[in-house]
Amino acid sequence: MNWLVRAARAVWEFVVGDDPWTAFGVAAALGVTALLAGTGAAAWWVMPLAVVALLALSLRRAAR
Repeated sequence: MNWLVRAARAVWEFVVGDDPWTAFGVAAALGVTALLAGTGAAAWWVMPLAVVALLALSLRRAAR
């Protein structure tokens, strides 16, 4: 069980790292992309928009 806890912590640290808001934003953007693609709509634009928005928010938080 101890190795499982260590593995879960390693995955959490790798995915979330120092900024959980960015990780959650990426997960939300992937979900929106999947939903749009599932309906047949063009979903290619969601991730680039999310990257720009998340980068701006991350830089704003870091500058404070």
